[in-house]
Amino acid sequence: MDSPIYTVLLCRPSSNAPFHLQPIISPLLYLVQYAGTTPLSTLTPLPDPSQLPDSILNYRVQLNTQGVLSKQELSAIKQFRRAADYIAAAMIFLKDNALVERDITADDIKPRLLGHWGTCPGLVIVYAHINRLVRMTGIDALYVVGPGHGAPGILSCLWLEGSLANFYPKYSRDKEGLTALVKSFSSPGGFPSHVNAETPGSIHEGGELGYALSVSFGAVMDKPDLVCVCVVGDGEAETGPTATAWHGYKYIDPAESGAVLPIVHVNGFKISERTIYGTMDDKEITALFTGYGYQARIVEDLDNIDEDLAASMEWALGEIKKIQTAARSGKPIVKPRWPVLILRTPKGWSGPKELHGEYIEGSFRAHQVPLPEAKTDANERRMLQEWLTSYGPKELFSESGVPNDAILSLIPEQESKRLGMREEAYKAYTPLDVPDWRTFAVDKGTDQSCMKITGELLDAVVQQNPSSFRIFSPDELVSNKLDAVLRHSGRNFQWDIASRANGGRVIEILSEHTCQGMLQGYTLTGRTGLFPSYEAFLGIVHTMMVQYAKFVKTAHEVPWRQPMGSLNYVETSTWARQEHNGFSHQNPSFIGAVLNLKPASARVYLPPDANCFLSTMAHCLRAKNYVNLMVGSKQPTPVWLSPEEADKHCIAGASVWKFASTDEGMAPDVVLVGIGVEMTFEVIAAAALLRKTIPALRVRVVNVTDLMILGPFGSHPHALSDEDFDSLFTRDKPIVFNYHGYPVELKGLLFGRPNLSRMGIHGYMEEGTTTSPFMMMLMNETSRYHIAAEAVRSAALLNPRVEIDAHKTISTILHLAQKDKEYIHAHGADPAGTFDRPTFD
Repeated sequence: MDSPIYTVLLCRPSSNAPFHLQPIISPLLYLVQYAGTTPLSTLTPLPDPSQLPDSILNYRVQLNTQGVLSKQELSAIKQFRRAADYIAAAMIFLKDNALVERDITADDIKPRLLGHWGTCPGLVIVYAHINRLVRMTGIDALYVVGPGHGAPGILSCLWLEGSLANFYPKYSRDKEGLTALVKSFSSPGGFPSHVNAETPGSIHEGGELGYALSVSFGAVMDKPDLVCVCVVGDGEAETGPTATAWHGYKYIDPAESGAVLPIVHVNGFKISERTIYGTMDDKEITALFTGYGYQARIVEDLDNIDEDLAASMEWALGEIKKIQTAARSGKPIVKPRWPVLILRTPKGWSGPKELHGEYIEGSFRAHQVPLPEAKTDANERRMLQEWLTSYGPKELFSESGVPNDAILSLIPEQESKRLGMREEAYKAYTPLDVPDWRTFAVDKGTDQSCMKITGELLDAVVQQNPSSFRIFSPDELVSNKLDAVLRHSGRNFQWDIASRANGGRVIEILSEHTCQGMLQGYTLTGRTGLFPSYEAFLGIVHTMMVQYAKFVKTAHEVPWRQPMGSLNYVETSTWARQEHNGFSHQNPSFIGAVLNLKPASARVYLPPDANCFLSTMAHCLRAKNYVNLMVGSKQPTPVWLSPEEADKHCIAGASVWKFASTDEGMAPDVVLVGIGVEMTFEVIAAAALLRKTIPALRVRVVNVTDLMILGPFGSHPHALSDEDFDSLFTRDKPIVFNYHGYPVELKGLLFGRPNLSRMGIHGYMEEGTTTSPFMMMLMNETSRYHIAAEAVRSAALLNPRVEIDAHKTISTILHLAQKDKEYIHAHGADPAGTFDRPTFD
């Protein structure tokens, strides 16, 4: 076709155009997804797009907002907003005189003014209108708050609806409870300035920005009746994770899952700078979201903001229902365009207008505390008095501090429908039905891929848990050899004809941030997920994982929050077998990130073979409240233990491997410890080499699968007692660790154990390139030769028979290492037999 491309994209149906062409914005404008089945001859070209009026090119949804709200509804919403804004502002400033029943004095004001006012009015207005929708339609809704430090706006609404009193009786819905809330906010023992696990209804830690939207998409998966209203601040919208998360709806099957209603709160400013979204005009911002695949509706009529927002939210809910109804009736809309609202309000709306000749409302100065010297400056204190009384608290609250009837009329009557009491947010955990892993165990003495065998277990988990288990993978599932799960489940990518509407359990998107956010939302609303990844790139979500762990730690301390499933990571394609992809793919640092977490939450496992990995995976999928990291190889490696032996080994966390030890490990001169698949292989190879090279040296081989047992007793729930540690590693013999991660991590973990000077640690030394697998061991001094040489050097101090030949033996061993290096450089491959199973004949 020779016509310009816009004749395909911008077209008006002729009289015989197919009925399925869906109107998007205006009766004059259609966006056609041309799949080659509709003759283009049925479409009449529009004029050149430059000649179209702006009202069409804007792709803006136009609604009639008149008469949407009754007078009673409008009055109730306005009063709810005034009351919540008043409480939010009072929380930031006051420690007494919560209802401003007298002039505010310096003693009424907190010694430290903490909190962020600027975003609160926007969060409050959305909260009020969600309440109206819940009362009107009975929908199940969660409210996810993206803007940082918006807690005052949310807590004030929670107090008004009675949710705070439900979980915290001291914050009763009266004068005494309000005074307690106002006084304690951002004070020791009170709520922090951002939403966290202590906040009823929350499933998102409001510290680091960028993740609210992906968390929301994860929350609605497999919950078909749930609508998650997610406010994305225009500062947060500048982050990379948010930019990718806009594609999240493309992984939501409307037949099986709920919906996210994103609301971009554009108030124009960050801490001290304009936001990108705040500088975009309506045409730019609607073009952006049209490109993302949304229908955009801009809410900005400040004179009629409640009518505007009410109509917009009704429209959005209607569009969601259309998409869901079509999908659930077996006639899904191809590439449906979900709604998004752009809410434009001034920064710090309804607060002080100006101070010292500079604007506050509508500027960055409203971001945090608009009147920072209110305690010491009489003029600012007077302004605070005028600001708070402008809301008319005497009209909003009775003398006993109870909200008036109009405010209470907006709150859902059914408590379980209130945003702060949604069970999805605090007691929805459904344990997985995990099959017996022994069913998938493999024979001892064979070579198997940990990942390939574990994929078989995961396939069964998927089948037995069709609506409570998902895998979130950054485009590496097949590469990581977990693709057995695709045998009975597809990928849930809704914009792909092959996988659309198939109920796939795998979410595969090349954004670790989005995978992490979805996993968090899915887990915190009662389900269980798995995040498999190339080892080197899990670090991308390091801080996200830490933020989540902080949420879990705090949730564990909140008595009304019930247990939740664990966050489960599989770290594979490890540095030890990433020699083909090069230095950029060699990075085990995520282990250290988990080690730094609160011990109650952190679990790190390095199963040495396929049977141990099966046992570990089954355990982690059943566990609650942890961050579980499982590290294993995807390449075939020896199966050292039978299922029965693997079970006992994993329960213990570590054990002596008698088959590789001298005299089954009795009275050793040195203890060799393998931690990790390849590291353990090299330890066993070192033990075999030593038996042949210097028979006088007595070796005990130990494998550690649960890394946390090594810390000093009391430092972690799994840490061995001193007596148990000595029984494994001896009381005073040298120990040579061969560890998968960075040596400094293991040194930190072991610190506090007695007699550290006897311990030598080998691990990844940040040496790598595109080379051979064994050369990676040689470069990082984790090879059998380096372990064996240190074993001789250490044992020589205790065993005269070893000492007499130590220098000669070490020289011989290191000469073998050098010869292997030369061979690899000459031939581009490892010497034949390098990875054959060691023998001890």
